[in-house]
Amino acid sequence: MPEQRVVIVGAGMGGLCSAITLAHQGLDVTVVETSDAPGGKVHSRKVNGAHIDSGPTVFTMRWVFDALLEAVGTSVEAEMRITPLQVLARHFWPDGSQLDLSADARESEAAIAAWSSGEEARRFKEFCKTIRQLYATLEGPMIRAQRPSMGGFVGDLGFKGLGVLAQLGPMRSLWQQLGQQFSDPRLRQLFARYATYCGSSPWQSPATLMLIAQVEMDGVWSVEGGMVGMAQALARVARRRGAVFRYHSTCQRIEQRQGRVCGVHLQSGEYLPADRVIFNGDAAALRQGLLGDDVRRAVPQEAPPRSLSALTWSMYTPTNGSAQGVTLDRHNVFFQRTYASEFEDIFDRQRLPENPTVYVCAQDRPADLPAGQAERLFCLVNAPANGDGNALTEEALEQCQTRTFHHLRQLGLNLQPTVGNSLRTTPQEFHKRFPASGGALYGQATHGWTSIFKRPGSTTPLQGLYLTGGSVHPGPGVPMAALSGQRAAEALMASLASTSRFPMGATFGGISTP
Repeated sequence: MPEQRVVIVGAGMGGLCSAITLAHQGLDVTVVETSDAPGGKVHSRKVNGAHIDSGPTVFTMRWVFDALLEAVGTSVEAEMRITPLQVLARHFWPDGSQLDLSADARESEAAIAAWSSGEEARRFKEFCKTIRQLYATLEGPMIRAQRPSMGGFVGDLGFKGLGVLAQLGPMRSLWQQLGQQFSDPRLRQLFARYATYCGSSPWQSPATLMLIAQVEMDGVWSVEGGMVGMAQALARVARRRGAVFRYHSTCQRIEQRQGRVCGVHLQSGEYLPADRVIFNGDAAALRQGLLGDDVRRAVPQEAPPRSLSALTWSMYTPTNGSAQGVTLDRHNVFFQRTYASEFEDIFDRQRLPENPTVYVCAQDRPADLPAGQAERLFCLVNAPANGDGNALTEEALEQCQTRTFHHLRQLGLNLQPTVGNSLRTTPQEFHKRFPASGGALYGQATHGWTSIFKRPGSTTPLQGLYLTGGSVHPGPGVPMAALSGQRAAEALMASLASTSRFPMGATFGGISTP
């Protein structure tokens, strides 16, 4: 086989994992990236000399990275330092109640019994049994698979798997299903939050998203150097295998000739010839023609509903919460009394929520910190993905900021963003960083039980062009994007192994011809 030139557009998690796999196979791999560092949505912001993770903050599904790195002769332990978290997240409510969800389900069960009731603890135990069974049922046909078709998915489930989904009620929304699982509305609210991991509303997302709870219960880790440290570690592995990274290099156009990609044009004017191209960006950028009209047809032309965006604050400041009865862990969620209005505001009214749930990642925790010591904090509220319009005015942003930090103070965490201690990021800025997204951070919204079949797959109708990232199957999140990178690499290698004697017409998510 002659040397194959692969250009990967984007050094996000998907692109990094594709680069590792393909460079290890001996292909000539070049990664072009607009920014000055790997990671994509995984990035940091510098505040008063402190680097603060300001994208994804949760490391789960370690097995994805174990398999990736073991396949190229190394390991997670050899490339990064990780620590399992005993507390998955600490949750606060306006009534003054607080609940830790623990890595040990028995500890969580005991905590729920003391916090709510023994009956609710029993319901939690049953919930854990349900989500374990659900995850085991869907891991193969949905998470590990190339983009599933409806027929293939049903066939892979088999009678047993279909029985599991029938008992769950796949036509129910996540919110409806959780109403059958729990009586305590706070637990319903807590587990409904997992819909936002896919950038979706629990009122519109399918009940199958309950499996995300199992993903966390299987383990959450912190990474030394943050999630940015993980991205840097993966880039080092790819470079050792021979991949070349070119930062500050923006892809202006993907060129195709006679139905096949043949290279990429950089904004600098340079042209990089390629036998294969992997696009690690939002699929909407292809749909809107931002990479050239020739490659629009690589993705379905009907634009799906956008997922959530966010309004965030990267902060380096002391907290005085413990003096008022609030002690932060690493991952913290501050709920409102009502939950529905947040998603009605965002998805129905396309405006910032008046009553936002607030996520706070305290990146120097769970260690005890001296009183008055500044710590790295990342605060986030969900927002509509309309950063490409004019709906989010400066006044609206300021009002949301005021409501957000007033809510935290009411629950005992006294933070105040200032010019000196924080940097704010808006949906408009996310849209600028991720073109064509509107600021959506999770690709399309996972609304409706058929939504899993609507994400693009790793292969496209345009020969030689492959897709990876959170906007394609299997979906958003660091481990899912990593899996999409591996799927793209597998599909590319399979195309190299096939022969031109047996041409195969590509369809969305199907196998592309070489």
